[in-house]
Amino acid sequence: MRKLKMENGSEIILNDDLKRIVSFSPAVTETLFDLGLGDNIIADSAFCARPEGAKNKRKLASYSTTRIDVLEELKPDIILTIGGYQEILYNKLNDKFKTYMFELPSSMFGILDMINRIGIVVNRKKEARDLVSSLSKNIKINDGKIKTYFEIDLGGPVTFGSMSYITDALYFLGFETIYMKYDAEWLYPDFEFVKTMDPDVIIYEHKMYRDFNEKDMEKIINDRDWHNISAVRNGNVFITPGKLDFFAHHGPSFFREVIPWADNVYKSIKRL
Repeated sequence: MRKLKMENGSEIILNDDLKRIVSFSPAVTETLFDLGLGDNIIADSAFCARPEGAKNKRKLASYSTTRIDVLEELKPDIILTIGGYQEILYNKLNDKFKTYMFELPSSMFGILDMINRIGIVVNRKKEARDLVSSLSKNIKINDGKIKTYFEIDLGGPVTFGSMSYITDALYFLGFETIYMKYDAEWLYPDFEFVKTMDPDVIIYEHKMYRDFNEKDMEKIINDRDWHNISAVRNGNVFITPGKLDFFAHHGPSFFREVIPWADNVYKSIKRL
């Protein structure tokens, strides 16, 4: 048995070997698979889509709701959640189940720290450090700072301030976002402010699972009257690839997929 302290100060007692894990964080779920514990996951959330094996797990939760009766039947050894948007869910579960809430990363290196923390909680410390070592090799640092507007459709337009790992990662990659001076994790963007700031680059992430193409992006630009923004005039509007969340996902694939993609975007802009 082990006694661990969470970032919120609460203590939890866990078995050394956690055979029945429920993960309600897509980032945690992906990490568990990378640590060799995919078979130990008995349920996850509707948004757990990485890796492929996560899609086949029993789906029990959205961001803040779950089936308590089913959890009681499953008798998990541990339920894993993430802070921020999932703190409501943690508060619902903590009195009934052994529940561990990881702190939502506020920096790119915070994602790596969370992987180490996950390794400690599930007793896969060496595997977690080896994973961090491998992922660290994908980190890119670009010197120039390009004025950038970044947006994700999370059921509505959302951008990110100084307390977000997205803002932090983009800065290392050479993109200085126009909202980075705002001391917040996320904000609702002011489209007129975006026009006033005249960003040189726009990076847009569409809603998860949605088909989205250049014509959809053109409609957004038309609706917001963004034709004269430098990013639009110079063809520096970039849509993140695939149907899954991209920057919004802070699991290991952030280093395998997001950073290389953003680095290629940066290099393509510098050649203009």
